[in-house]
This record gives sequence, structure tokens and C-alpha cells, in this order.
Amino acid sequence: MMSLLVLLAACVYGYGGMWGMTLEEERKALEEQRRTLEREKKEFARRVENEDRRLEQQQKLFDMKFKILEEELVKLATEKEHVKKQKAFYQRVSDFSVTAEQPVIRGEMFFSGVESRQSLKKRYKDLIKIYHPDNLDGDKNTVQEINSEYHKLCAVYKN
Repeated sequence: MMSLLVLLAACVYGYGGMWGMTLEEERKALEEQRRTLEREKKEFARRVENEDRRLEQQQKLFDMKFKILEEELVKLATEKEHVKKQKAFYQRVSDFSVTAEQPVIRGEMFFSGVESRQSLKKRYKDLIKIYHPDNLDGDKNTVQEINSEYHKLCAVYKN
């Protein structure tokens, strides 16, 4: 601000310029300052332009990555749904296999034709020898069913 006032005073009062400078020297100094400011302005504009390009590239990269993430999320959701359906299918197959493999054991079949307590005991001993779990082909569930039916029939033939 002060140098501007001195320059203005020099022009108005005809002084020999700022600090003894001639008008020509002052003009050259001002021209040099103008060129320096112009260079600084161009340098600043170049830096701003470079920064804008860098930000634009970062934005494009971010957009690409975001798009890839969205696509992968859709794929993941689709795959998750597919796996869920497969799991449900295999569970149904497994449930069907388990129920199909288990034969229905009914104790009354083992004691058909029994009409006395003595024949009931004999049939029971024979069945236990065959189906006892300690035997090679023994079956725990079958023995339980035999025992249950035996106790029911014991109540019938109590005599």
C-alpha cells in the first residue's frame, strides 16, 4: 500500500521515482512484477488443473470399484439363494432317506399265533436270542418293541 502511494506521489509531484528510480526503471520493475505474477498465476492454474485431473481419475477409479462391488454383491446374493435352495433340497432328500430306511417294527407280528402264557414265554426267549443287541445282527429298537408287546401280552395271559 505504501509503495503505491509513493508511486502516486512521484507521478503527481514529479519526483525522480521511488527511492531514486527513474520512470523507465519503475516501468521495467512493474513489468517484471507483472510477468512474475503471470508466471505464478499460470503455475497455480497448472497445479489446480493437475489436481482436478487427479481427483477426476480418483472418482473414476472409485466408481469402477463401487460398480464391481455392487456386481459382486448381486452375485453373492444369487449364490447364497442358490445354496439355500440346494441345502433345503438335500435336507428333504436326507429326511426322505431316513424315513424310508427305517422299517416299521410292530411287536404284534412277532407274537402272532401265540395263545397261551407258556407259548408266549417260549416265543419271547426265541426272539430275544435272535434280536438281542449283543448278537451280530441284533437290533435295539426291535428288542424294545418285542419287550413292549411281551409285557402287554403277559397282562392278557396272566393266569
